[in-house]
Amino acid sequence: MTEIISVRFNERGKSYFFDPSGLTIQKGEMVVVETAKGLEYGECVRSNYHVEDEIVIQPLRPVIRIATEADERSAAAGKEKEQEAFDYCREKITDLNLEMKLVSVEYGFEGNKILFFFTSDGRVDFRELVKDLAGKFRARIELRQIGVRDEAKMLGGLGVCGKQFCCSQFLHEFHPVSIKMAKTQGLSLNPTKISGTCGRLMCCLKYEEVAYEDLVKKAPKIGAFVETPYGKGSVININLLRGLAKVRLEDGNDTTLKALTFDELDVLGGKGRRAEYISARDEGRLEEAGFTPSPPPNTARVLENTHVPKDFENYPIPGEGYPNVTPHEHNREEKKQQPFKKHKPGNKDNNFKEKPHGHKNESSTDLGTPSHPAPLEGAKKKKPHYKRKKNKNKSK
Repeated sequence: MTEIISVRFNERGKSYFFDPSGLTIQKGEMVVVETAKGLEYGECVRSNYHVEDEIVIQPLRPVIRIATEADERSAAAGKEKEQEAFDYCREKITDLNLEMKLVSVEYGFEGNKILFFFTSDGRVDFRELVKDLAGKFRARIELRQIGVRDEAKMLGGLGVCGKQFCCSQFLHEFHPVSIKMAKTQGLSLNPTKISGTCGRLMCCLKYEEVAYEDLVKKAPKIGAFVETPYGKGSVININLLRGLAKVRLEDGNDTTLKALTFDELDVLGGKGRRAEYISARDEGRLEEAGFTPSPPPNTARVLENTHVPKDFENYPIPGEGYPNVTPHEHNREEKKQQPFKKHKPGNKDNNFKEKPHGHKNESSTDLGTPSHPAPLEGAKKKKPHYKRKKNKNKSK
């Protein structure tokens, strides 16, 4: 076991292990530590604790001292110079017409080094810029190109969820995020909806990837041909979080969509298996093709989304007096057998006008549709519209 403390050099930076060198350092205290770049000023984010020897990367740098008032004044002076260096560097970038964006500036604790962070789409020749900066500040100048994710981490901000960026709050290392994660979670593949402020895929897609992968293993695929308690059907939609699949039945007895759990489904195959089933069903050889007959249709289930007349209970049962006739067909047969009733004038239910005097009834099969009345004697017959002459008044 090795005793260490965790030190962070800026608010959004990563914490590193250091040897406390026998000192007891409390959380929140400022310390001066030795790094590969020299002495640095940082904050202790976790006091003395022990870890396994395999976790520590050797050589382990020591803590020089707990920060004094002089160290705090030196660090504050460096912070003030950072803004001056940032403004001067940005002016020089504009004067030299360099295609780069300055993001942040960090002053070394000892004041002998200045680090400039910038973003750019390609390589940038900044040799003239380095000469101007070195002549101005009389220190070692280092320009480091970073990505857009690092830029968002340094600048901070609010995401589409309304909270601070994960990278600037607690996510100290970037993990690879792929479009496959969005597909697994059933999200829209619109780049504007699954991308963060930095323009890359949102880091939070990685958080629930393991849980969604376990759910996908239990769920059938969209388009799968499945066996259900109501018959055979095809999966058209899946809700992973609720564990439900929407199935469209293929037996023809039930045309409604069913929402069933994954445990109620038995996957028979894909679209090819569905085509085999439909072909075998039409030819009447389901058992030869290896399909079990579906359960008989439930009348209540078939008619649950069908409009049923109020006197449906009075209709004869198929096979009793009206063999092989459904209630709707029986209703049509009754209408055909009813004699034609003349409509009397003044009846509110009469949808037809009273026939004029002299109107001739055409045939006994007329169901009430009136023919056109005969023209009056002496009336002139109108010409068709295409033979009529239009009066054109030409203005002079």
